[in-house]
Amino acid sequence: MIPATRLEALISRHAMIEAELATSLPPETFVKLSREFAELSPVVEIAKEYKEAQAELADLEAMLADSKTEPEMARLAADEKPNVVRRLSELENKVRLALLPKDAMDERDVILEVRAGTGGDEAALFAGDLFRMYERYAALQGWKTEIVSVSEGAKGGFKEIIAAIHGRGAFAKLKFESGVHRVQRVPDTEAQGRVHTSAATVAVLPEADEVDIKINDKDLKIDTMRAQGAGGQHVNKTESAVRITHLPTGVVIFVQDERSQHKNKARGMALLRARLYDMEQQKQNAARAADRKGQVGSGDRSQRIRTYNYPQARVTDHRINLTLHKLPQIMEGEGLGELIDALVADHQAALLAEENA
Repeated sequence: MIPATRLEALISRHAMIEAELATSLPPETFVKLSREFAELSPVVEIAKEYKEAQAELADLEAMLADSKTEPEMARLAADEKPNVVRRLSELENKVRLALLPKDAMDERDVILEVRAGTGGDEAALFAGDLFRMYERYAALQGWKTEIVSVSEGAKGGFKEIIAAIHGRGAFAKLKFESGVHRVQRVPDTEAQGRVHTSAATVAVLPEADEVDIKINDKDLKIDTMRAQGAGGQHVNKTESAVRITHLPTGVVIFVQDERSQHKNKARGMALLRARLYDMEQQKQNAARAADRKGQVGSGDRSQRIRTYNYPQARVTDHRINLTLHKLPQIMEGEGLGELIDALVADHQAALLAEENA
């Protein structure tokens, strides 16, 4: 049974925020309260349903306990009681899941970084395959993908590609993708049909804004230069590429995708905020590493998280020991949801077990 006081406190807090948002607030306060209100709304909706089911069960039990209840009404109440008890149990599970600690960034847009690892040209080709998998998955979710920076491989694919994925709940779904992805397949260049193993790394960062990360102008060194490579005469004649160096950390961001220097700078700053936020989270995660050792999504990108075996058409996620024999569907994006849902469920189960302990 979930304590009624906890549910009342949530409902009360939700109503209080709703009232505050109707008043005149400073921008930072409005942003923070809006986020909290959005996070609380689905929880409060389930909590209200749960309370209504509790009240309904109490009414039925009172009717059955009352000797003055007519036999026909008592029979109807007895028939209805198991349905209400079942619904109450289902709602209780939903409430418990909804009350689990949330990652504050779950609803944010995402910065997705895919880089070729060991394996030379084949690793770059695999990085390209991974990026297209995420791009297709994002499209199926109704999200929008925008390329931020690209470094192409000599024989195709990407040495590195960075993109912004815009869509509600993008980070909640994609955050478990950070890590080393390994591929086992016969490269096109392999004459004797031998299976090679290559790897690519994926980093998924939540887009941070100025409320989350404050950056002082004096800590930045911004250089502009001519964009290199494809892009037409206009790109080659303008100083549109932007390199931003964050002096305290040494983080360097280079963006040349847009023809507008202003747009490239804005994208570069968004990427810098995401990187700095992620660095801060990595520090905090390291400090709590002993407590979080068994949890999915620890953010350790040196860890091999998944293997894609082409000869056997299977994909194995090593964190939850799940193997799916549907590699083509996963690489097309449509099958990726099954892996992600399994990771989310495992993470929730671990949190529930921790809470119950």
